[in-house]
Amino acid sequence: MTNSEFPDWFLGEPLRIIIIFLVAFVVRFLLVRASNRVIRQAFGSSDRRDQRSSTISTVLNTMTSVIIWGTAILMALTVLGVNIAPLLASAGIAGVALGFGAQTLVKDYISGIFLIIEDQYGIGDEVEIGTVRGRVEAVALRTTRVRDEAGVLWYIRNGEILNVANFSQNTTWEK
Repeated sequence: MTNSEFPDWFLGEPLRIIIIFLVAFVVRFLLVRASNRVIRQAFGSSDRRDQRSSTISTVLNTMTSVIIWGTAILMALTVLGVNIAPLLASAGIAGVALGFGAQTLVKDYISGIFLIIEDQYGIGDEVEIGTVRGRVEAVALRTTRVRDEAGVLWYIRNGEILNVANFSQNTTWEK
């Protein structure tokens, strides 16, 4: 490649790939910033609400990043002349196989999202989940950690939680 051919070459595929990744970076930055702001406003401000909004923000930001960067990589491969149809077909088949294999994991994560959004319990709450009664130490997307009166730490998969008694949200009934 001669010196006169370099600018022509650079203004072709490499510049298009750089632009793809720059646009992906800017779009991801803007979407993450906007979603964080919306979630913060939706949940307000308190220790418990900060925990919920932080968890939901993390999930949304991760999903946003995976979608945007995955799309950018596929677009860059297309610019380089790679036929992405076999990649997409293989990814679809692998996705179906992983979906069947990871049903319980997906169930745990989806249940965790609803537990956090619905605010069924939070850190420090006294709860009874199934046969376990104790204080909630952590609420994550996949599991909830509860320490019982004997000091035993229980890890409960969120997908296995069918009912919860929350003694910290105790209200009296009026007849």
